[in-house]
Amino acid sequence: MNWNDAGGGQDPWGRRSRQGASSGQGGQSRQGGQGGSFFSRFFGGGMPGGLTTGPLIILVAIIVIAYGYLGLYQLDQSERGVVLRFGKLQEQVLLPGLNWQPPLVDSVTVVNTTRVNSYDHDSLMLTEDENIVDVALTVQYQIGDAKAYTTEIREPEAALAHATESALRHVVGSSVMNQVITEGRAEIAAEVQSRLQSYLDRYRSGLSVVKVNIDRSGPPEQVQDAFDDVQKAKEDEVRLRNEANRYAEKVVPEARGDAQKQIEGSNAYRDQVIAQAQGEAERFRKLLAEYQLAESVTRDRLYIDAMESVLSNSTKVMVDVDQSNNVLFLPLDQLTAAAMMSERRSSTNDDSNDSLASNMSRSSESSSSGFDRARR
Repeated sequence: MNWNDAGGGQDPWGRRSRQGASSGQGGQSRQGGQGGSFFSRFFGGGMPGGLTTGPLIILVAIIVIAYGYLGLYQLDQSERGVVLRFGKLQEQVLLPGLNWQPPLVDSVTVVNTTRVNSYDHDSLMLTEDENIVDVALTVQYQIGDAKAYTTEIREPEAALAHATESALRHVVGSSVMNQVITEGRAEIAAEVQSRLQSYLDRYRSGLSVVKVNIDRSGPPEQVQDAFDDVQKAKEDEVRLRNEANRYAEKVVPEARGDAQKQIEGSNAYRDQVIAQAQGEAERFRKLLAEYQLAESVTRDRLYIDAMESVLSNSTKVMVDVDQSNNVLFLPLDQLTAAAMMSERRSSTNDDSNDSLASNMSRSSESSSSGFDRARR
């Protein structure tokens, strides 16, 4: 069967055949009826032109659900959310937990406020005593104010770098080289931290400095060898000074002890001389009284005492005989030494003792004969 003959001259796709095209107004009304039936079958009928409200409501519901889902935010305990509504900053800051903000209306910037970040800085700078030092430090910081960090400064990290450079140059420029590279590093780090925080607060950067650590401070690499020589010389100076101090701590007390000993000896000698002089004076006064009573007896006794004290300390005695040219010589030291030697040898050699005794007797006889000749 021909498609043009079936269904009033239409093909299976609802198009009119060429014969139906010449049928005029009746064909056009059938075409409109067929279009309306197509839309009516698709939308279920009920609205003008064949549309219904059911699918449209579903579409709107899907859009609303998707819009609401896109506005949900989950923030961790370390995060804060900064809200801009149509580009205007909102006072409210999103706290940790589940939050919702309308998409396309609000924009949320999530900021971690507990993570400790690090910034390393290294530069050459001039000290107060006009020396160049190489200082490297590390700045540890956190985001303290999320709103200021997000909206007040375009590049907070760049502001941190410039503020660190300024604070470090100010502190190092007010210090001498030895303070920067040796014992003053901790004080310099604390001063840099304080000044850096004041700069960041003035900029309203929202950053909070946790710690400033000086990792390295010293002379430039080009003069490192010369600086090491200078440091070695200073260490030698300190070592020698310490040795000198130790020697002084040892010698000075000894010298003070010796001086105190000399002072005490001098005081004792002074007291002794004074006491002796006072005793001699008292003795002289007593002798004077005796001398006034018996002049001749007292004078002889004084002469005898004087001679006894002199001769008792002498090893040689010279005796002058009146009315004669002979002088009697008594070698008491030799006689004493010979007697002592004879006593030592008596225990070992009897013969030697006998000859020594005979020699001593001959010496005594010669001395006696000389004494007798001197008397004659």
